[in-house]
Amino acid sequence: QVQLVESGGGLVQAGGSLRLSCVASGSIFSKNSAMGWYRQAAGKQRDLVAVITSGGSTNYVDSVKGRFTIPRDNAKNTVSLQMNSLKPEDTAKYYCNYRVAGYNYWGQGTQVTVSS
Repeated sequence: QVQLVESGGGLVQAGGSLRLSCVASGSIFSKNSAMGWYRQAAGKQRDLVAVITSGGSTNYVDSVKGRFTIPRDNAKNTVSLQMNSLKPEDTAKYYCNYRVAGYNYWGQGTQVTVSS
């Protein structure tokens, strides 16, 4: 079993920055895994924002490229999401995800609200 705990959400003005953090505990395997962030705006589906593999490969949705980064610390089982130049359309609940051996684990989510 894996537990994910997110922190760092909040209210910010457009153009501002926030940093989300996710700590994983439990049966964590550093190899052949991926950690990422998804977001779900009100009335919409949950979509991928950014992901990083245990090998360090990253992938970002086009709308956040150049603004968000996803650092990962394998030794500490943590992944962060550094969000810069935030826009109102980034407003959503952000979920941490850990994927290994075909299993997906989710955090409880943290709300990010960007005011215009």
